[in-house]
Amino acid sequence: MMQNAARTNQTVADAIIVSDPFNGAPIGTVAETSADSVPELLDRARTGARIARSLPRHKRSAILEKTASLIAADKEDFAVLIVREAGKTITQARKEVTRCINTLKLSADEAKRNAGEVIPFDSYAGSEARQGWYTREPLGIIAAITPYNDPLNLVAHKLGPAIAGGNSILLKPSELTPLSAVKLVDTLVAAGLPDEIITVAIGGAELGRAIVSAKEVRMISFTGGFATGEAISKSAGIKKLAMDLGGNAPVIVMENSDFDAAVEGCVSGAYWAAGQNCIGTQRILVQRPIYERFRDEFVAQTLKLKTGNPLDADTDVGPMITEKAVGRASAMVERAIEAGATLLCGHQPSGNLYPPTVLENVPATCDAWNEEVFAPIVILEPFDSIEDAITLANSPEYSLHAGIFTNDLEDALDAADRIEAGGVMINDSSDYRFDAMPFGGFKYGSMGREGVRFAYEDMTQPKVVCVNRLKRS
Repeated sequence: MMQNAARTNQTVADAIIVSDPFNGAPIGTVAETSADSVPELLDRARTGARIARSLPRHKRSAILEKTASLIAADKEDFAVLIVREAGKTITQARKEVTRCINTLKLSADEAKRNAGEVIPFDSYAGSEARQGWYTREPLGIIAAITPYNDPLNLVAHKLGPAIAGGNSILLKPSELTPLSAVKLVDTLVAAGLPDEIITVAIGGAELGRAIVSAKEVRMISFTGGFATGEAISKSAGIKKLAMDLGGNAPVIVMENSDFDAAVEGCVSGAYWAAGQNCIGTQRILVQRPIYERFRDEFVAQTLKLKTGNPLDADTDVGPMITEKAVGRASAMVERAIEAGATLLCGHQPSGNLYPPTVLENVPATCDAWNEEVFAPIVILEPFDSIEDAITLANSPEYSLHAGIFTNDLEDALDAADRIEAGGVMINDSSDYRFDAMPFGGFKYGSMGREGVRFAYEDMTQPKVVCVNRLKRS
């Protein structure tokens, strides 16, 4: 049980005190960056852009590789820091560190191999005397704005490709979880990255507005909520935008699926990081002949999960990030119940702990059905035909990932074709992600794609060189 469940990081005399979401204890302090200092930050970032551009590709790659090695050697300290500031369980935090290492290694590879292509000018009549190529050149200054739920790997997903592409970065991590980001930047510098290439700024919405509206910023890479993303797009002006704005992941469970695998996959996909996971399983659509059996087993498995201290190895679900986040989640469940939903388990908040919660009979008009809950809350819903399931899956406006459990190849491929999502996981939960694959959503789920290669290409621009071999007289 937490001794001090309320947790909102405080700003004291231009410093932000970072506190543990489980017990409220202060764990570190970072300097708050004033919005008035953005011109100075941009001066530094401009210097960093010149340095980054001139850094040879082999050096960019070597720095990223060495950073990955240094993190691997310090893996447990990184994992404990993630637990202390973000509330992930220690098991989940260790996996995040491993993914960060992979992200940096992928970025190191990208720095050396994706430099451009030869252009076959003589493929078209009239260009026989020309030959040339294009290169991938840095954009310049990239603003990276990251959330609290993956405070290390989501930062690496922005820094790694940006460094590989020869850019400088103005990094604004979540003020709730800045310590992992700062530790990652320090490790990059220790690995040989020139200090000016990354400029860290930590603060609230006013700072964010000043950064995204700066003309010198050539691209904004943002992961967060739809409302903030919409505000950024209104303030940004003419620059590239890459945004992951949330999801509302459906998983379809067909009658012919591997029942045990489906239950296990859905439980894992629903409650990772206390549900604070943009591709976490939120709506489980179960074919009616197995619905009651699935419901009973899913609830039974959910009730076995231990909610508590995230540093304990046997804890399955740690705290949510703040008491405010718990209140938002609890209010969504209350509204669903008032509208006629049935509570099957959970919904007993204690400070920042919110136990895994399962609902059924949730009306399609409820925000719990239509919006991203970003909490350990799952909705179960029966369906009759695959047509019905796909219609239900596609109903919300946010869509990152989806999943389907089935032993019928035709149903699997049909769902993969018709579900409106950036990724469809077959016989897997919606929350599977490999750091090399393109990652993003359909509809209002995102703009652009992450995944190292795809982010790298977003963060660079082609330059064509064409040589006209003039005939000598």
